[in-house]
Amino acid sequence: MPSPLQKVNDSLLEEYGVELYVKRDDLIHHAISGNKWRKLKYNLLEAKNQQKDTLLSFGGAFSNHIYALAAAGAEFGFKTIGVIRGKDASPENPTLKFAQEQGMLLHFVDREDYKRKEEPDFINDLKNLHGNFYLIPEGGSNGLAVKGCEEIIKEIDLGFDYICCPCGTGATLAGICSALPEGKKAIGFSALKGDGYIEKEIALLIGDDFKDFEITYAYHFGGYAKITAELVKFIKSFEERTNIITDPVYTGKLFYGVYDLIKKNYFKPGARIICVHTGGLQGIEGMRQKMEDLLKQPS
Repeated sequence: MPSPLQKVNDSLLEEYGVELYVKRDDLIHHAISGNKWRKLKYNLLEAKNQQKDTLLSFGGAFSNHIYALAAAGAEFGFKTIGVIRGKDASPENPTLKFAQEQGMLLHFVDREDYKRKEEPDFINDLKNLHGNFYLIPEGGSNGLAVKGCEEIIKEIDLGFDYICCPCGTGATLAGICSALPEGKKAIGFSALKGDGYIEKEIALLIGDDFKDFEITYAYHFGGYAKITAELVKFIKSFEERTNIITDPVYTGKLFYGVYDLIKKNYFKPGARIICVHTGGLQGIEGMRQKMEDLLKQPS
């Protein structure tokens, strides 16, 4: 820390007269990478302050958050419990297998019960079953997560015009907006459907008095964890040109969207853009076969 800021050298950027830098949060830690490190940092400190030895949180079968939480628990001496969406989820998929190897206890619930994850009665049922734990919301998104993500901006000592990041729960963008200098703009690239959803989540986290930002829902490619051959080809091409690996759930969609906006002249010539690489590369393994199948399809 701080994570490095890497300039991207690409002929397309030169053609449109813009500069692109990547905040390489994917390099923070081999397992607790990207925004997951930042979201967990102050939550782990608070759990320690409360003298809690067990962390419980929620996620899907391929959740970056569950993967990182399990690794953080093993590294910093916490027991961990993952409440996993879908009783049909395979505990042998790469994400959940890793989580179990780190000592995480997996608690599978059906999708209807999972929707109750914020209800006090449901939380009390979990406490009766698992004992007294420190609760971290789905995706690690709460006020302490926002505090951790504010440090992204504080670490950047280069002047810029735009800062872009992928969005799921909105906490990373909320932290960026909280610390954003006047005259700069933040753009969130939603990885899921649902216009207006992330804006509401950000308002819940930091209120409605924040800096200039917008969220685009134009690059979700069908929704959360949905991908197309076009996206996979871009991810492959982007890695070949820049030597930066992105995942198909979040960061691949981010960079596809940024490049598309560049081609559409959204950014004025001379603009300097920073993209936050939020990690999540563990998710590639679980989607590798689907990505390879899409690449085999005729153009």
